Amino acid sequence: MTSAAMDRASTRIFAPAGLDRTDVGRALGRLAVGGADLGDLYFETRSSRNWRLEDGRVTAGGFGINQGVGARIARGAEVAFAYSADMRPEALAILSDTVYALGRAGGGHVTAPITLNAASADHGLYPTLDPVADADAARWIALLERVETLARAADPRIVRVDANLSASEHVVLVADLDGHMRADVRPMVQLRLTIVAEANGRRARGFGGLGGRHDLSGLREDAIARAVSEATTMALVNLDARPAPAGTFPIVLGPGYPGVLFHEAVGHGLEGDHHRQGLSAFAGRVGERIAASGVTVIDDGGLPGRIGSLGMDDEGTAPEKTVLVRDGILTGLMQDRLNAGLMNARPTGNGRRQSHAHLPMPRMTNTYLAAGQDDPADILRSVSRGIYATAFGGGQVDITSGRFNFSTTAAWLIEDGRLTAPIEGATLIGVGHEALKHISMVGHDLALDDGVATCGKQGQTLDVGVGQPTIRIDAMMVGGRGG
Repeated sequence: MTSAAMDRASTRIFAPAGLDRTDVGRALGRLAVGGADLGDLYFETRSSRNWRLEDGRVTAGGFGINQGVGARIARGAEVAFAYSADMRPEALAILSDTVYALGRAGGGHVTAPITLNAASADHGLYPTLDPVADADAARWIALLERVETLARAADPRIVRVDANLSASEHVVLVADLDGHMRADVRPMVQLRLTIVAEANGRRARGFGGLGGRHDLSGLREDAIARAVSEATTMALVNLDARPAPAGTFPIVLGPGYPGVLFHEAVGHGLEGDHHRQGLSAFAGRVGERIAASGVTVIDDGGLPGRIGSLGMDDEGTAPEKTVLVRDGILTGLMQDRLNAGLMNARPTGNGRRQSHAHLPMPRMTNTYLAAGQDDPADILRSVSRGIYATAFGGGQVDITSGRFNFSTTAAWLIEDGRLTAPIEGATLIGVGHEALKHISMVGHDLALDDGVATCGKQGQTLDVGVGQPTIRIDAMMVGGRGG
């Protein structure tokens, strides 16, 4: 009995290319090199649909399909890789021979087909459906027009509403030299918002959105209204923002999306390849204290419906809940198959890739700081003068040193335990492992982002989840133009 995902992969990948399981097994046999530590074929087809609202008008709509197969073999840390948009049996044979020739390191060329075992099971993290199949343009346009109406009705100072509505169905199949063959169908719908407010010759922006692994009906009316309200409120509040002060202050980060700061400043440093190569500020420190007591960091690719979740990673490994930091102690790393083998560890379901034209590497899925015991109101009251931030824009991180800087898009000045004024132009500057040590209070209000976070690494961009509860960092440098 096959899974729904394997059935979909057979329909969407195998049938159009004239492939069957024997062809794939034969290609793997041609791919194999004597002494190869691992090897696989990664097939995908991704269909997408998107609509764009700009300043009151739906200005663009599009549909696209991207498909292909990537082949790789690894011997130690040496990897041979090639890819093709042509998945027909004859093209697959040429691709396998090409990778074999690139990675030849002794041993005979295996020509006997590898027997494949279809091991996929229905995982229950998200449904096997195709959001792109809804081709009724009126439904998509009506949703965008609803966004425009809600934002404009909120306040006469709203002068522009831009939104992007997108959907995709991503069907992947992985077959490896061990004879495993697994498939997954990954649906996703996302709505992204930019809202502009203007008053007294001054303009300010608010940002927001929501998304998940579902179809268009999963964007519920109440969730859309909340996303529009949050983005509109951000724009209106920022109209009155004053320049952020410069100096070193206590920082309070709100729940949810602010977890992106630690995703970047800490999470990348806990990916296995950076440790193996000695590039991480945390390299060689497993078992040591790297954070304050009460700080627990988790990566979990098995959270239902989240955009960072995966029924399997892009090497066919099931996702795990990996505790990276437990009560301040570094306890785990995120691993793909290659780095796990080289580090005498086990894969954790974090082997991810942007497409068939990219190699997999250790990447985050849904990464978050676990909830603590503190009341968020008490955290705020504990600060006599500091910064409270709930949203971030751009940032930069140096993995080796851990140094980072992030610009806030929604922040307030804290005075005597109260939020007194919105501020603009605040840049938080610090070092990841030092920031972890300065966390003194962790709230009980854990929240994840709204489903629009992305992550870049070595030129590859992926959807991820981030999150945290309200936290207090006792001291962090803030760059700003105010006093």
